[in-house]
Amino acid sequence: MTDETGPIDHDEPGLPGLPPAPAPAPATAAYRVLARKYRPQSFDDLIGQEAMVRTIANGFEAGRIPQAWMLTGVRGVGKTTTARILARALNYKVEGGTDRPTIAMPVPGVHCQAIMEGRHIDVQEIDAASNNGVENVRQLNDAVRYAPVSARYKVYIVDEVHMLSAGAFNAFLKTLEEPPPHAKFIFATTEIRKVPVTILSRCQRFDLRRVETGRLVAHLSRICAAEAVSAEDDALAAIARAAEGSVRDSLSMLDQAIAHGAGTVTAEAVRDMLGLADRARIIDLFDAVMRGDLPAALGLLRDQYDAGADPAAVVADLAAFTHLVTRLKLVPEASRDPALSEAERLRGADYAAALSIRVLSRAWQMLTRALPEIQTAAKPLPAAEMALVRLAYAADLPTPDEALRMLRDGSGAVGGSAVPAGSGAPSGGAQAQGMAAPSPRGGPGGGQAAQLSPQGSIQASARPSPRPEAEPGLRFARFEDLVAFAGEQRQIAMKAALERDVRLVRFEDGVLEFALADGASRTLAADIGRMLQQWTGRRWMVAVSSEAGQPTLREQAQAREAARASDAENHPAVRAALERFPGARIVDIRERAAEEPAEAEAAPLPPVPEPDDEDPFTLDD
Repeated sequence: MTDETGPIDHDEPGLPGLPPAPAPAPATAAYRVLARKYRPQSFDDLIGQEAMVRTIANGFEAGRIPQAWMLTGVRGVGKTTTARILARALNYKVEGGTDRPTIAMPVPGVHCQAIMEGRHIDVQEIDAASNNGVENVRQLNDAVRYAPVSARYKVYIVDEVHMLSAGAFNAFLKTLEEPPPHAKFIFATTEIRKVPVTILSRCQRFDLRRVETGRLVAHLSRICAAEAVSAEDDALAAIARAAEGSVRDSLSMLDQAIAHGAGTVTAEAVRDMLGLADRARIIDLFDAVMRGDLPAALGLLRDQYDAGADPAAVVADLAAFTHLVTRLKLVPEASRDPALSEAERLRGADYAAALSIRVLSRAWQMLTRALPEIQTAAKPLPAAEMALVRLAYAADLPTPDEALRMLRDGSGAVGGSAVPAGSGAPSGGAQAQGMAAPSPRGGPGGGQAAQLSPQGSIQASARPSPRPEAEPGLRFARFEDLVAFAGEQRQIAMKAALERDVRLVRFEDGVLEFALADGASRTLAADIGRMLQQWTGRRWMVAVSSEAGQPTLREQAQAREAARASDAENHPAVRAALERFPGARIVDIRERAAEEPAEAEAAPLPPVPEPDDEDPFTLDD
């Protein structure tokens, strides 16, 4: 993490050019890395720490200034820089002007430059890692009694305070609780849990936050503009993601990327420099694994490995994309994140619509558990390949509750499709009872496979061969059947496109005419035609019409859901409940299952005929 995002000083020199003389020592000595050059100088320059700044500002305005502060957070979020700015605010003084503690520091004061450079006599920065003994704290306790030399307060900044020994902490307690009026303490630590509660209770604590990726990208772009460096948005997004919210880390990587690209920062150069995987290829890899296409998945992994990507980084990015798809499924508004690429935003939404939470959560668990194995393996690439093999085979397996239901009912196949049943696709591979699900494409085509008999017993039988690429006898009576078949084949992207982008005009077996929805791919008709020929073994007439066409399947489903919601909301009982509980809302609508008669209940008896005088067999007889 980086701690700092500072004002852009246009008077600072940019990256030095090549010196004319062979000895570039003066230019090299004058250069400062970006993390130091753009270090914040005031509270206004800090990014991502608004809550802390607001609390400190209100305390200064009200005169409620504590004797000690505890700043905690991960590396690079601005702990030391905030401590220096706080020391500057405590001792802020302008000749003929402001002479009191304040966070409003529009111009440098008398002590500001010396404090920010760490050389003021009354502001001491102590490294607790090398001064962690009782004797060091005893010397500090003796020195704190003396008044400051020139400033208003003596300020002690103790960095990595958690490194103090137990005895040193105990020696600090009395001074920290009742220091002289002229002494202030500012502690910084990355391991807040290692600091005793007796110390924390004597300090005002601030947890510095990680900087959001979007804000970090904007900050890096601003610095690149000030440095006259050309940088791609995808490159800055990759740096921000790798920094994980740290400003200092992001600036250090940006510095390295500028040198790596000779003044131009490209996404490809950043990936090569950091050993990252191509985000677009990660999405292709995710698609191949979810379809069970092992040859394609292993080939994509090998290509990224040959390009310099770390196998562990590839699997980590694959897990990150799985998490992104899950978030998009649960929180569609997450697609507005400016740090996402266009491919992540669009294709991630398609996968979120096609995959179930169960499939995504299972993929996440398998990837995160495989990551430590890959990182510690003697040969990471084979370990990553085996992780993909496990994931591809598991993509078509039922979840535990589905397997139990199959065992109990004796229905369905051993295996479920990665496409959820609610998406309009069939629920899984083979539908006949007792038939095992086909293995992922490229996997073994024969051998023994476990099957379920109608009675629920497990038996061994030969695994059926995979479905051929073309089935000449395959026919589609309705467009919905075509969409369902795409889901059955686990063509996730094609199924999503058929549901989202096709406004049907005419459909019959061999003919598909439709209008394109807004944002649809211009090559969709050609893609559908190739897919249909591959499935059926014959050419289809697929054309884009100028007519408006019907609403897409997704729009129809949304309209049905809206109608159901409206009907439910207008129901008298629901309306009364909503009025009775203000703020309540309808979150889900479920159909009531029809109550089936108990199995033991006998069939109803036929009605008893009325007595008839002409009938010899009457009740009287």
